[in-house]
Amino acid sequence: MKSQEIAQRWIDFFVKRGHTHVPSASLVSNDPSLLFTVAGMVPFIPYLTAVEPAPYPRAVSVQKCIRTADIEEVGKTARHGTFFQMNGNFSFGDYFKEEAITWAWDLLTTSTADGGYGLDPERLWVTVYEDGDDRDAEARRIWEEKVGVPRERVIGTGKADNYWNTGQPGPGGPCSEIYYDRGPEYGEEGGPAVDETRYIEIWNLVFMQYRLSAVRSKTDFDVAGELPQRNIDTGLGLERLAMILQGVENMYETDQVRPVLDRAAELSGKTYSSTEDPEDPSYADDVRLRVVADHVRSALMLISDGVTPSNEGRGYVLRRLIRRAVRAMRLMGVTEPVLPELLPVSRDAMAGVYPEVAEDYERISRIAYAEERAFRRTIASGTARLDEAIAEAKGHGANLSGEDAFQLHDTYGFPIDLTLEIAEEAGLSVDTEKFRALMAEQRERAKADAKKKKSGHSDIAIYHELVEEGNTHFTGYDELVTESRVRGLIRDGVRVPVAEQGSTVELVLDETPFYAEAGGQAPDTGVITGDGFVLEVTDVQAPVKGLSVHTVTVREGELPENAVVRAAVDAQRRHAGEEAHTATHLVHAALHEVLGPEALQSGSFNKEGYLRFDFTWAEALSRATQSEIEEVTNKAIDRDFEVITRVMKKDEALALGATSLFGEKYGDTVRVVEIDGAWSREFCGGTHVARTAKVGTLSLLGEASVGAGNRRVEALVGMNAFRHNAAERALVSDLTEMLRVPADQLRERIDQTVQRLRAAEKEIDKLRREQLQAASAALVDTAEDVGGVRLIVHDAGHVESADDLRSLALPLRDRLGSDAAVVAVIGVAKGKPMVLVATNEAARSEGIKAGQLVRSAAKTLGGGGGGKDDVAQGGGQNAEAVPEALAGIRREVAERG
Repeated sequence: MKSQEIAQRWIDFFVKRGHTHVPSASLVSNDPSLLFTVAGMVPFIPYLTAVEPAPYPRAVSVQKCIRTADIEEVGKTARHGTFFQMNGNFSFGDYFKEEAITWAWDLLTTSTADGGYGLDPERLWVTVYEDGDDRDAEARRIWEEKVGVPRERVIGTGKADNYWNTGQPGPGGPCSEIYYDRGPEYGEEGGPAVDETRYIEIWNLVFMQYRLSAVRSKTDFDVAGELPQRNIDTGLGLERLAMILQGVENMYETDQVRPVLDRAAELSGKTYSSTEDPEDPSYADDVRLRVVADHVRSALMLISDGVTPSNEGRGYVLRRLIRRAVRAMRLMGVTEPVLPELLPVSRDAMAGVYPEVAEDYERISRIAYAEERAFRRTIASGTARLDEAIAEAKGHGANLSGEDAFQLHDTYGFPIDLTLEIAEEAGLSVDTEKFRALMAEQRERAKADAKKKKSGHSDIAIYHELVEEGNTHFTGYDELVTESRVRGLIRDGVRVPVAEQGSTVELVLDETPFYAEAGGQAPDTGVITGDGFVLEVTDVQAPVKGLSVHTVTVREGELPENAVVRAAVDAQRRHAGEEAHTATHLVHAALHEVLGPEALQSGSFNKEGYLRFDFTWAEALSRATQSEIEEVTNKAIDRDFEVITRVMKKDEALALGATSLFGEKYGDTVRVVEIDGAWSREFCGGTHVARTAKVGTLSLLGEASVGAGNRRVEALVGMNAFRHNAAERALVSDLTEMLRVPADQLRERIDQTVQRLRAAEKEIDKLRREQLQAASAALVDTAEDVGGVRLIVHDAGHVESADDLRSLALPLRDRLGSDAAVVAVIGVAKGKPMVLVATNEAARSEGIKAGQLVRSAAKTLGGGGGGKDDVAQGGGQNAEAVPEALAGIRREVAERG
C-alpha cells in the first residue's frame, strides 16, 4: 500500500466518523517555543490547551513534521528520521477513551477491501499507564473487554513511557501505545518491554484529562485536578505503518524515500544492503545512503514551506541537512554536484501527496542548488585552511588540534568527517575529544539561549486567565487616545493588585489604541495616565491571541487594578511607523514588478523612518536593479494612491490574489491592505497611512544576502530618507569643491584620482622592495659563524607586512651559499612585531628547523607562530622584546650547531 493511499484511508475513516479534515499546517511552527512543527498535535495546541476555542469538536489530519534533535542518529536505525508524517485524530471535549481505542483497533485490523489497513490482530500489542497504585484501569478495561486484546498483550508501563505532558504546568494525562510484532527474525519474543526492534510502536493515544502543576521532570509532577475539557490527541507514524504494509526493513525503504536512496547508490556505485549491523562491512555506506535519502526529502519539504538556508534558526537546520547529504555523497566518492540528480527524484516521490513541491519546484531547486554550490566553495576554502593547519601541526611535530577542527567546523562549516579523512591521508590524527568538548560547550550555549527565548505554555497561563475575561479591543485603527480600564497587572508572571512608583509591570486594558508588535510592525509606545499616576509604555506584545499586554514603568504615583485610564499613543512615532509600513508594501510590490512574483516575502520589519524586507532570491541585485526598485517605489508614492483596508473572508481574499506571509496563521476573516488595486494587495493587520504620498520619499540603502537563496533590502523612509539624501548631496558638494569639477564629472575625476593613487602605491612598493634587495646584499657581509652555521639575525625596523620580511630573508638565504645557513628577520608592522626564519637544506640536515626557531622567538615577543622546516613565520605583541628574541635565535642556533 503506497503512502498516499495510507494517508487517504486515514482521512476517509475519520471523516466518516464526524471529524473535520484539517490540511497539514506548515513545517514552520507558529508556536514561538518551536522552530518547527515537531508533532501532529502542534497546530492544535491552542485548542488542546484551551487558549483558543476549537472551531470543530473533532479533527483529523496528516501533518508534516520535522525533528532534528537526534540528527546524528539518522540512518543508523529504522527509528530515526528528520522529516516524517503524523496521522492524527483529535477530540476537543467531545469523545474520549472508548471511541479513541476502538476506532484505532478497527482502522488497523479492518481488511483493506473494507477501507482498513488489514493488520493481523494477533501481531498487535498495546501498553497502558500503570505505575504502582496509580494506573489507567479504564484504558486496560476497554482494551481487554471492549476490544478483546488478550491480557498478556496489554502491558502496563510507568510515567516515563505512558504518561504525556508538555514538560511544563498545563494539560497532561495517561497514554496508550500500539505496537506491531514484526516477527521472530527481528528479535526476542515477549512484547515491547523486551525488544522494541521486533515490536515497533505505530500509534500513540494520548488521553488529556488532568491539569498538572509543579512539573519537575517528565516523571515528577503534581496533579492539580481534572481538566474542565477532556481531549484526545493521537498520532500514528505514517512512515512506520508504510514500512509494515510495504514489507520493507525500515522507513528509508518506503515508497516516498527509497527512490532517492536508489539514485544515490547508482551515482556512488554502491550497493545498498539494508543492514543495521555496525559490524557489517556495508554498514557505513548503507548509513550514508539512508542519510542522503532522508535529508534530501527533508530539505525539499522545508524549502517548500518557505525556509531558506542561513546561519541561525530554521535556516541553519536546513543548511545542515543539505550539507550533510552532500557530505555523505562525497564520503562515498561523489565529488560532482548531487542535488540536481537527487532533488527531482524526491520531488516526484512526494508530489502525489504534496503537489506544491512540483508546482514550486523552480524556486525550491534554485535555493537548494545555490546552497550546494556555496557548500562546495566552503569545502574548497575549508580545505585550504585545513592544509595550513596540517602544515603547522607537522611543523610542531603534533597532531591536528581540537581547536583547529572546531574552527573549521564552526567558522567554515567544514564537516568533521572530512577533517578526519583529510588529516588521516596526511598521516595525522585529530584531537576529537577536545573537538567534542568544544561542540558540547557550543550546544550548551545554544540550549541556554533557547531556554531564555522559550515562552513555553506555562508562561501564557496567566494571559489565558486574562483573555478568558474577554479580548482586548484594539481601537488604534481609528484613534490614538482611548479611555479604558486596567483589567490586570502582572509582575514576574503573577497577577498583582497594585504597581508602585518606579516599578515595571505588564498591564492589560479592556480597550487599547496601542498596536502590539505583529506582522513586522514595531509596537507603539506612549503614555497612560489616570487619577494620580503616570505610566510610560515601552512595549506592547500579544502573547496569546486576542490579548494585548503593555510593558509599563510607573513614573508617578501608584497604579491599582481596575483603575480608569487615558491611554495615549505617541502620535509622531506612530505616524512615522505607518509611513514605513506602507513603504514596506510598496517595496514588496516593486520587487514583484521588477523581479517577478517568485520574489516571495520571507520576513520584514518596520519602525519609524526605517524598513527592512527579506525575500527569496538567489542572486545579488545589481545597482541598476536596486535603482529600478527604488524608482518604482517612489513613483507609487508620488502618484498618491489611496491605501484601502478591507475586512473579508480569507477565501475571498485569496481569490482576489491577496498575498500572505508563508507560515503565518490566519483566521477565517482577514484584513487586506490594497494599493492601486491588484498591484499591491496583502493580508495585513498593521497600521498604514491613508494615501501613499504621506510616505514622503524612500531611499534604498542597499541589499545583502541573509542566507543562500534569501536577500534583504533596507531603506529609510520619510524625513529619515530626506536627511540621508541631504547628507549625500552635501558630500557631493564637498567633493566637487575639493576636486574643483562639476558634479556630473565627479565620478570620472574620482576614478582618475584612485588610479593615480594605485599607481603611486605600486611605485612605492617597488622602491621599497628594491631597497630591501639592496639591504639584502649589504647584510650578507654581516653573517656570523655560529657553531659552523652561517647566521644572520636582523632587526628590519618598520615594515608594511610579512611579505617585506620574506622579500628580505629568502634572497639573503640564497646568497649565503650551500653551507649551513639561517636567516632570521624581525620587523614591526602596525605596532606589532613579526618574525620570519629561513633555513637552507644544509642547516636542516643539522637539525635546525625554521618552525622551532620561530616558535621560540614568537613566544619571547608575546605571541605564537610556526610553519615548515625551511620557512616559518610568527608574530607577537611586544615590540620592545625584538632584541631579546633575536638573541634567543642566536642562542638556539649555537646550542644546536
